[in-house]
Parts: sequence; C-alpha cells; structure tokens
Amino acid sequence: MSDTISRPTPERVADRAREIMSAIQADPEFDAFTAAALKYDEAWTCFTGFPVISNWDLDIDKRPLLTEGLRALALKAAVYELGGQDEDMTEIPVAVPVDEMMHAMIAQPQLLARIAERVGVSVIHQTDKEHHEYSAGDYTHTAYVHAWGMPPKRYWVEHGEAERRLAILESTYEAAGFRRSGKAHSIDFSAA
Repeated sequence: MSDTISRPTPERVADRAREIMSAIQADPEFDAFTAAALKYDEAWTCFTGFPVISNWDLDIDKRPLLTEGLRALALKAAVYELGGQDEDMTEIPVAVPVDEMMHAMIAQPQLLARIAERVGVSVIHQTDKEHHEYSAGDYTHTAYVHAWGMPPKRYWVEHGEAERRLAILESTYEAAGFRRSGKAHSIDFSAA
C-alpha cells in the first residue's frame, strides 16, 4: 500500500464512522442483517482468517467479530465519503479476522445494500485491493481509537503476529494432510 495516499484525518474519519455505525444499528433491517450474517457461519471454512485468533471458537467469537466488522466497514465508508470517493484510498489496513467477518457481512448483499442506501453511505470492499498490514499506530488503528477506544487485540491481530500464527497453522494443517493452508488436501474420498 502506498504511503503517499493522502487520506482524511483519522479524527474526522472517526467522527463520521461513529455516525455511520449508529445509523446502521438503528436501521429497521439491522436485526435481519445481523441474523443473516451470523447464520453465514455454516460457510465459514477459511483456514487463514478466523483461525489466527487464539483458541478460536465460532460460537463465542462471532458476535464480537460482527461488531468489529461493522466498525471496519464504518471506517471504510467514512474514508470513502470524506476522501472524495476514492476506492483505492478506502482500502485501509484491516486485521485478517476482521476482514473475514466483513466477507460474511458482504455475503448479505440485498440487506446490506438497502441499509447502506437508507444510511446514505457506500460500502467499499474489493478483495484484490484489501490490505492486511494492520498494526498498532497505523491509520486504521488511530481512527479506530478515536472512534471507539482501543481495538480488542483478540480480533485486531497485528500483521506480523498474524503472519507468525499463519505459519503455525500451515504446519499444523500439513501434518493433518491439508496443503497450502487448506487450498489442497490428500484425502481420497473413494478410498475412504
């Protein structure tokens, strides 16, 4: 990611993100959106997103992660709005588990589109442009702190630590027959 991008100040983004988050939570379809996003858990099979959380437990972690994903989307919507609707600028660094939750939310396109339209924001998330280089003190962290205080370290895993954990996971997966972090395996179902 280029350090030459001139984004709006984290303080301005934080103020607008809080407003966006409040408006989303007050929307008449927010409960339906929440239920749909949390039900998506049956499809949460990513080997490299949520599993970087220590002692990951879907039942315990999915609701707090929903909040973190919404906060990240609100920050991104604020950057997009205040930064002149520049999609590249909007792809701020986000921790891997939080990014994974954003994918679960974006998998509810009709509900999310209607909520965003009523709130008056654009939801910007493009996988080929996303950044996972999140770390304490960066732009995202600073805006988050101004908006909601310190992000929970359980979910906002810094990039270097996430990479370390991914290496541990990859080794563990390979020992169980899963190669390339779950992108391939050696299980022959016809022989089983």
